[in-house]
Amino acid sequence: MAGETPSSQQPLEGKEQLIGYLEAGCKPKKDWLIGTEHEKFAYHLADLKPLEYEGPAGVRALLEGLTRFDWQPVLENGNPIALSKPDGSFISLEPAGQIELSGAPVKTIHQTCDEVTGHLQQVKVIARELGIGFLGLGYRAKWPSKDMPWMPKGRYKIMREYMPKKGKLGLEMMQSTCTVQVNLDFDSEATMVQMFRIALALQPVATALWANSPFKEGKPAGFLSYRSHIWTDTDPDRCGMLPFVFEDGFGFERYADYLLDVPMYFVYRDGTYIDASGQSFRDFMEGDLPALPGEKPMMSDWIDHMSTVFPEVRLKQFFEMRGADGGPWSRLCALSAFWVGLLYDKEARDAAWDMVKDWTIEELQTLRDEVPRTALKTTFRNRTVRDVGLDALQISHRGLCNRGRFDSVGMDEAHFLKPLFRIAHSGLTPAEELLAAYEEHWDHSVDQVFKEYAY
Repeated sequence: MAGETPSSQQPLEGKEQLIGYLEAGCKPKKDWLIGTEHEKFAYHLADLKPLEYEGPAGVRALLEGLTRFDWQPVLENGNPIALSKPDGSFISLEPAGQIELSGAPVKTIHQTCDEVTGHLQQVKVIARELGIGFLGLGYRAKWPSKDMPWMPKGRYKIMREYMPKKGKLGLEMMQSTCTVQVNLDFDSEATMVQMFRIALALQPVATALWANSPFKEGKPAGFLSYRSHIWTDTDPDRCGMLPFVFEDGFGFERYADYLLDVPMYFVYRDGTYIDASGQSFRDFMEGDLPALPGEKPMMSDWIDHMSTVFPEVRLKQFFEMRGADGGPWSRLCALSAFWVGLLYDKEARDAAWDMVKDWTIEELQTLRDEVPRTALKTTFRNRTVRDVGLDALQISHRGLCNRGRFDSVGMDEAHFLKPLFRIAHSGLTPAEELLAAYEEHWDHSVDQVFKEYAY
């Protein structure tokens, strides 16, 4: 994965630099890496409530405890708001204290799974001392968003005030959701375009296979992936399926134009987030930004702006697959395996493209809209998403076998797909398993999810 370049402080003079930044993500296939990110809910074991920031068992105490494992604190106004390591890995905070691991870029799924395992071991050491538990779900099962704490991060304050102007569910997205995603590389503009189209088309399939957010405020929410549904009413300017990706001529320039048309959130200067919500990056390029009159952007401003769009697949100098609910350990590793198998082997990628290339924009949008509610049972062309998912899993399995990346006992990466094959063959999502437990032996109480499904 590529990060901020040494030239991030250079002034921006024209759109060519913005396009060039995206193009600079191209790297030879031999250098392709895998970056896995996952978020989880932290809660007090005593009362199941989320962690506040301060306090003897708060988020700050958790972050400070983790520094014993050689994590370095990242401060904002004197508050630790993240942890970092020289290998490029980060532990960061989502708006209401969800804990995110952004893993280091690695070569194989074996390595990314080892990293996730090591991270969970570390946080559990601190959690035992503080009386904290961790849970992998797509949406908070018990507590209303209005009761959630806010973390002391300047960008979240700006987003918090702007979100309700654009959609009804933006604050729920910020405070009550968790996801798992994988970041992947490409070697050329043509490969980028093919990967982008496959990934957008199959993102609803991933949403269905990982559907794991059936509860809201202690009761069934009416969705199997309520987290996914939330994104349909968060902010239409910066979310969605991006139909233009499927148009002739799509490439880096068209994506840069899309980003230029997305309203801004903020500008970061001298350790402070300046509110530029709703303002235009195109105006910024001309020196006409109301928030900073007469000032033009730097490359770091463009990098920040790229991080404020939230489509189902996000392009930076790499791809982010954003369609899956958070879940247990085995499905964190499985997400990376699913997409690496589909996209990193040419035979598999071509097969995946053959599968989706004649799907229409209308069909894609219908899938996106219906899958959060019905997941694998969603109908598609006289079939179901379960059937499509099995096809995609077969292709991914072949791609992982073709990669031939083995661990110390001779297993290749394909075995990480096993929990997904179980879900697809059964036709029952993780969310439906949770709902069955709620109806049958949890006595209509979600409290048991904190015990039976905790990390």
